[in-house]
Amino acid sequence: MEKKYSLRKDKIRVVLLEGIHHSAHDFFVANGYTNIETYSGAPDERDLREIIKDTNIIGIRSRSNLTGDILNNGSRLLAVGCFSIGTNQVDEKAARLLGIPVFNAPFSNTRSVAELVIAEAIMLLRNIPLKNAAAHKGRWLKSASNCFEVRDKNIGIIGYGHIGSQVSILAEALGMNVYYYDIVKKLSLGKAVACSSLEELLSQTHIVTLHVPETPLTRKMIGEKELALMRRGACLINASRGSVVDIPSLTDSLKSEHISGAALDVFPEEPSSNSDPFISELQQFENVILSPHVGGSTMEAQENIGTEVAEKLVKYSDTGATIGATNFVQISLQPNNNVQRFLHIHKNEPGVLKEVNYIFTSKGINIAGEYLQTDPEIGYVIIDTESHLGSGVLEELKAIKGTIKVRMLY
Repeated sequence: MEKKYSLRKDKIRVVLLEGIHHSAHDFFVANGYTNIETYSGAPDERDLREIIKDTNIIGIRSRSNLTGDILNNGSRLLAVGCFSIGTNQVDEKAARLLGIPVFNAPFSNTRSVAELVIAEAIMLLRNIPLKNAAAHKGRWLKSASNCFEVRDKNIGIIGYGHIGSQVSILAEALGMNVYYYDIVKKLSLGKAVACSSLEELLSQTHIVTLHVPETPLTRKMIGEKELALMRRGACLINASRGSVVDIPSLTDSLKSEHISGAALDVFPEEPSSNSDPFISELQQFENVILSPHVGGSTMEAQENIGTEVAEKLVKYSDTGATIGATNFVQISLQPNNNVQRFLHIHKNEPGVLKEVNYIFTSKGINIAGEYLQTDPEIGYVIIDTESHLGSGVLEELKAIKGTIKVRMLY
């Protein structure tokens, strides 16, 4: 529970870890936040526990792991910003039960990832990885054998979300025939054709590219059976999550030359820093492109991510709006101009809202607006009043049974 319930912007401590692009810092400053600390690297668990203790807003990328235990140490923490697409580095359930929304950037690196996938598709169909490795060893493999244009080839996109659909647009512009499979019905872009099953997609495409989240359903979704269903000589690209492909099965398929090449940007186990070694059984293959999780690592993407996540954090801090949070009920709010706003996050139990309202009505205070959203575990209510109230109301709100976090906005 927070010790202090209402903070002015210059008192809100913002900590940005792992070299988050300066666009995030600049956005906070442009919106009146001045108490900002930036760190170039990812702190170890001990230092992270200490940093989070007095932090109100924390921004991380992929190497800082916010477990439930560490989050419990952040008694003043208001929100977490994941400056990435994924949020699996945060215990989102623990954060929600502590009244801490988690925000991410699902859109900003879409173009960067899609461009890398298209580039890898061209490289694989031209057999460039093998020729490149040979040239580095002094061998000259000038041959058109097993080298193809991407035009008129079939590309299969598994997961037709933000990135998958962008790959679809770029691939069609190059003259490729686009097929896709998604467990959710999606609108086809251009001439893209939806497949009724994963098996259908695998059997008719020359390039298979993965763009799915990490879930129990997607874990090792490409294994021995799925690789066998792919056309002989087809190629596989994975720029989604490392757990999606069963690496031993892919290794066997490459050894048997059923798969002619692959490109992976993500792996089941990845080094925690650039100084740690990278080990993969795929390193034995010269026809495999291995990249260090850089699909979204362009200057343009990092700048866009910095702004996108910082904007969501500022909006939540300024107004209480949770649109874009991945673990929290969704409430869209306008700025609280000419009213005083109270934010009350509580366990979803009978009678809490009644107690919240009673605190205001018993004092004859007019409620100008009230917004409530719940999920099975928590409730989030926002009350706008036309009266200027002091910290006494905050103490009363705090005392309501089931209260998780209370805040007052100036």
